[in-house]
Order: sequence, then C-alpha cells, then structure tokens
Amino acid sequence: MTQYDPKRLVMSTWADHIPFAYDLIEALRPRLLVELGTHHGLSFFAFCQGMKEHRVNGVCFAVDTWEGDVHTGDYDDSVFLSVQSHLREEYRGFSYMIRSLFSAAAERFSAESIELLHIDGLHTYAAVKEDFETWYPKVKPGGIILFHDVNARLDDFGVWKFWEETSAQHETFTFDHGFGLGVLRKPGGDRGNDGELLNLLFSDEPKTIARLRELYVFIGELILHRPVARMHTRRHEEHQAEKLLAAQSDVG
Repeated sequence: MTQYDPKRLVMSTWADHIPFAYDLIEALRPRLLVELGTHHGLSFFAFCQGMKEHRVNGVCFAVDTWEGDVHTGDYDDSVFLSVQSHLREEYRGFSYMIRSLFSAAAERFSAESIELLHIDGLHTYAAVKEDFETWYPKVKPGGIILFHDVNARLDDFGVWKFWEETSAQHETFTFDHGFGLGVLRKPGGDRGNDGELLNLLFSDEPKTIARLRELYVFIGELILHRPVARMHTRRHEEHQAEKLLAAQSDVG
C-alpha cells in the first residue's frame, strides 16, 4: 500500500469510505471504472487518486447530469465546472465526465466491460433497482459493484431495502459505518489472482469479517477527525497491512 494523499476533500457522507475505495483500487486494479452519481466528486476523486498512486492502467468515467435531483436539490453549473477543473488538474488523461442520464450513458459501454461500478444516484428503491438492472450486464464477471447509503433509512431512501433483497442473492460484504456501503461481486471471473483484500472481503469467517469492518471504521474516523494530508502516512499503511494479515491468520 502506498501513501494516500488526496488532493481535495469536499463535504460528503462518503468521506468515511475513502480509505476502502483507495485500497479496493489497489486490490482490483480495474481497467474500467464507472461511477453513477458524482455530484461534488469526493468518491470519484478517491477512486482516481487510487488509480494514480497505484499506477493502475485504466480509465474512470463519472456519469451525472450535474443538475441535481429530489434528494440533492437543484444546483447550478458551478458544481460541474468545479469537478471538471479538478479532474483536469489532477487526473488528466484517464478520468472523464459523461453529463447524461444513467440510462442513456449505459449505451456507451459494452457488455461485461466494467470492472468496478459505483451506484450512488437517486436513492429511491425504484431508482437504485433500475440502475442495478440496467448496468449489471455491463459489469465483467468477477467485477465489483458498490452501493452507497445501504444503511440510510430516511425520507424516501430505499437503497437499504434493495440491498437487503440483493445481498441475499449475491456474494456481498456490507460496511455498516456512516451511511453504509455495500460491496457486491458478480459471479464468475478468474479469482486466482485476487488480492488479499478481495479474499478478506468475501471470506466466510465471522472473525475476519468483523475485524475488517473494525479496521475501516477506525481509518474512516481518522478521515473525519484528522487533517487529511496526514491521514495515511506510510507508518499507518504498514499498521493497516499488519491488521489485515492478523485478521487472516487468526481464521480458524
């Protein structure tokens, strides 16, 4: 794991999942990443920073109308222009914005091409269900799909309900801290070269699962309560690796 030094932090309920996003990029090394619902860009910047720091030879697409919805409220072009400016400055050449409805953007991607898909658009049950069903065929066998806000039970949010139904039918892992993050793996693919994090995520061992959750709760709290530039020092990364190894070695 290399030093994590994000170049920009914006207010978002995604903040406590930044370390996991960064580590997932290192483990999965996706050649094609798509995010549905970017808004101010925090999660997308974390993915891009991971691609950059870990020297992953891939491309990242952010899909959004950048007009707002019933949950975010409407906003002007300043948000789009701010995200665009940061991507050009820090992640030029491998990060791209698609200003479009999700359903229209799906036509740009071939079947089984996306290795990492992040679904974080409109949070009603019907919307997340439509996003999943539309984009699932675009995900490569063995690929990862992330769902934000799987624990957010407020207003008409329905991701939690869809996640309860979906996680019972798929290989999944759930982070319960913050507003929650669901990790789903599509069946198939070559699992022989899986990184350690992927093996831990989809372990059947309760102790391993509990320790992995505890680890990212701890690191997430550092994101929220310490200066970002000093959050992921090399010493901390080494400590993280040691805890991951301990979680695995204690199985059984």
